[in-house]
Amino acid sequence: MDKKANILLVEDDMNLGFVIQDNLKMNGFQVHLSQDGKEGLNAFGEGDYDLCLLDVMMPKKDGFSLASDIRKLDTEVPIIFLTAKTMTEDKVKGFKVGADDYITKPFSTDELILRIEAILKRTMKNESTNQNEFVLGSFVYDVDNYLLKHDSEDKKLTKKEAEILKILCENKDKVIERELVLNLVWGDDSYFNGRSLDVFITKLRKYLKADESVKITNVHGVGFKLEA
Repeated sequence: MDKKANILLVEDDMNLGFVIQDNLKMNGFQVHLSQDGKEGLNAFGEGDYDLCLLDVMMPKKDGFSLASDIRKLDTEVPIIFLTAKTMTEDKVKGFKVGADDYITKPFSTDELILRIEAILKRTMKNESTNQNEFVLGSFVYDVDNYLLKHDSEDKKLTKKEAEILKILCENKDKVIERELVLNLVWGDDSYFNGRSLDVFITKLRKYLKADESVKITNVHGVGFKLEA
């Protein structure tokens, strides 16, 4: 492979996590290590990863739940589960939530590297598909510069506004769960953060008013949908 992958490693055993991280880095990979499922989901929302290595048994959010949330945001990124579990039903559950592979602890670093490289040979044929601009009706959203461009006025967004709009854009015309947006942007779905999210959604609707074909709708009891 010409390009070494950027890997998200989520492992609550920090001793094991550091060992895996060091070995992956020695093999040329970029690695971000998170120590629980919620932290891992935050990292995934903020980064651009080519593969995810997820422990199954973790506090706050287990690996299966984390994989389900990742799949709502990205249907393509490869996921490998790291687990002490060997039961067939656990493996079946892992594949049902979108895993590409499953490796049982203890495992050798050589085996892990070979499995990662085998998957990446299939999935990294194209360069990163990370999108820097989204067209929303008569608007163009410049992700890198937090800039919502329009003929009438360009609007510079705050970091939170920008993060929320990017999530909505990446899921345009699909319902995105409120809880998922909160965990990605704030790291938890508390009542206080929920009220803040509603304020930011109201502001984004105001910025998008110049084009009636672009709207953010509430889906009662579920979340939001950006239509354009």
